[in-house]
Amino acid sequence: MTTIQFPENFLWGAATAAYQIEGAWNEDGRGESIWDRFSHRPYMVSNGDTGDVACDHYHRMPQDVVLMKQLGLKTYRFSIGWPRVLPQGRGTVNEKGLDFYDRLVDALLAANILPNATLNHWDLPQALQDQGGWPNRDITDWFADYARIVFERLGDRVALWATHNEPHVIAYNGYADGVFPPGIADHSQAFQTVHHLLLAHGKAVQVYRAGGYKGQIGLVHYFGSYVPASDSLEDRAACQRVYEKSSAIFGDPLLLGKYPDMLMEWIGSHAPTIKAGDLAVISQPMDYLGVNYYFTQRISADPHMGLLKAQLEHVAAPHMGYTEMGWGINPAGLTASLLDLKTRYNNPPIYITENGCAIDETPDKDGFVNDWQRVVYLREHIRAAHTAMQAGVDLRGYYVWSLMDNFEWTHGYGPRFGLVHVDYPTSERTPKQSAHWYSKVIDQNGLCD
Repeated sequence: MTTIQFPENFLWGAATAAYQIEGAWNEDGRGESIWDRFSHRPYMVSNGDTGDVACDHYHRMPQDVVLMKQLGLKTYRFSIGWPRVLPQGRGTVNEKGLDFYDRLVDALLAANILPNATLNHWDLPQALQDQGGWPNRDITDWFADYARIVFERLGDRVALWATHNEPHVIAYNGYADGVFPPGIADHSQAFQTVHHLLLAHGKAVQVYRAGGYKGQIGLVHYFGSYVPASDSLEDRAACQRVYEKSSAIFGDPLLLGKYPDMLMEWIGSHAPTIKAGDLAVISQPMDYLGVNYYFTQRISADPHMGLLKAQLEHVAAPHMGYTEMGWGINPAGLTASLLDLKTRYNNPPIYITENGCAIDETPDKDGFVNDWQRVVYLREHIRAAHTAMQAGVDLRGYYVWSLMDNFEWTHGYGPRFGLVHVDYPTSERTPKQSAHWYSKVIDQNGLCD
């Protein structure tokens, strides 16, 4: 029997996002988000699905916290819906919306589960998009004001904070490719959005420090692994461009106080407008880096492929295969990504804030799902995380994506990532085989194979 043990204070958790699970999209004073507007338009989301009801977590939160406790979670990562707290994005606070998160935090603490709150998981208030959205520099102050309101209510009890989740999705999916809200296809707006997201992060960190709160604050980003298709100069250069656009354009300003030179030269006139002092605000010390990881991609040069002239292909490890989303399962890529962050950024404290997979699964007559493929996926990625720790990576926790099946953005309710099966017509929750397996991992604080 092989035993892999984690440090005594290692945090085991699961993660969700507000728009993906809460529902109640127009109840108790909540304002419209860009995802409400986008999903209500035809042809934007598979099957015309929306997050109007989602998992009905807004009404079922107490029962969901009981479920988390039954699973043995040490920590729960959730996001706060900006339009639920500030229906117009700024100005008048919706007390009923803020009260919901107040109750959630208290329920988690009563269950001995550490709250980990994200301020921005993509659901920008539509009212702010109508005023220019993320390309408008004023939004950096609006975000800081929003952060202040939330910190003042919850900062005494929430131990871990993230400003943004995967800001590249907002910038590139939303403003470069137009496949996510607000549905704009403009590279210049996309790179300006990158800068303003980072600047908003820095201003929110300043607000947090000024409040004297005792928790930790950081930012969550997707740090995948990228490998060149060959050793040719062209493929290696293309891989570097993808790496810098995907990872370094966020990590370098945050942790090195600068943007990657090669990428800035490559994007040319699309480069963002940066004012004096911005990088100092962005790069002030934060307490941890949140790392989301799902796949590794092989990069080859291709003059016909968009701005970066690069072709991306998913790489599966031998005998691991692909998820339902077509993502190659490659646990070694997680180790590689963590080691890269250790080297490039002087070994910052890290939490793996998302890791998981969607698989083709069918519940039995009792609603139970034998998702052994997910168990194998999680086991091998946890093993890969431990390998990185043995190599000196300062890894402090691991969150499965996701606690429960939910609205998977433009894919609607097709892909299921959850440890817990959700029957969408009834909202009934049933823990899957992976949930029971993960409970044992938490209880043992490691793997016993």
